[in-house]
Amino acid sequence: MESTTTWVVTIAVLAGVIIFDLLIAVLRRNKPTSIIEAAFWTVFYIGTAIVFGVFLPNWSSATGQKEFFAGWLTEYALSVDNIFVFIIILTHLKVQKEKQQLVLLLGIMLTIAIRGLLIPLGAALISRFASIFFLFGAFLIYTAYTLVKENEDDEWKEGRVVSALKARGFSTFTIALVALGLTNLVFSLDSIPAIFGLTKDPYIVTTANIFALMGLRQLYFLLEGLLARLIYLSKGLSFILAFIGVKMIMEAFHGIGVDEIAGFHIPEVSLEVSLGVIVASLLITTVASLTATRKDGTEII
Repeated sequence: MESTTTWVVTIAVLAGVIIFDLLIAVLRRNKPTSIIEAAFWTVFYIGTAIVFGVFLPNWSSATGQKEFFAGWLTEYALSVDNIFVFIIILTHLKVQKEKQQLVLLLGIMLTIAIRGLLIPLGAALISRFASIFFLFGAFLIYTAYTLVKENEDDEWKEGRVVSALKARGFSTFTIALVALGLTNLVFSLDSIPAIFGLTKDPYIVTTANIFALMGLRQLYFLLEGLLARLIYLSKGLSFILAFIGVKMIMEAFHGIGVDEIAGFHIPEVSLEVSLGVIVASLLITTVASLTATRKDGTEII
């Protein structure tokens, strides 16, 4: 269990990085983000997460290190999928390129705040009710099913809140921020159960989520064109979510003392296996997507 000092130092450092990113976004709010700039900061944030994970055993544990990388990869992949929706929303609302980075960063900060509230709630539920894993697992399996069935050609439809804000004359910036906030709330309901399916340590859950969200503003501009080629991303994520969902249900049975069903022993999925499944799924999804699409982003028939 991490000490209070570890929590305070970690949150202080991460908050400092986020504030620094916010200042950059504010100072450059009227300038478009170049590919080189986006690539630099994306590599920087990914590198920072890797360095954090490598040195994590010095103040946590070797198990915590594996849990962090499994959780971070899962949350990062889910965040990349979220960028699809961000692109559609900002394009639909016709937000100026120069204003998009500030909208994105404020939206990401709102996401961190939302998850900051949901993570303690999830931890409290898990500590009190082992059977909550049945609910979390079933929800992830259902989410995986909806990802498989969804039509990627479907257009984003603005909800009643966005329509009401438009009718009342709110600025495009405000409407976009609200739309991203509502979308992030929905995404958080998927990601929180997913990370708790890999670790029950609130410190690992918190840091994996924050590192997965940091740098998404720059990643948005870096992958804006490439995302059209990641045609199987949602399918890969659906497999990961279904895998974690099944794993959570098996853990729930063990949690209530049921180790066998009809003579069949319920296996325990190790963290190493979970990490291997996540990495393999993301690699296969990416390679298959890039292979199945042309350089111009069109799918090969």
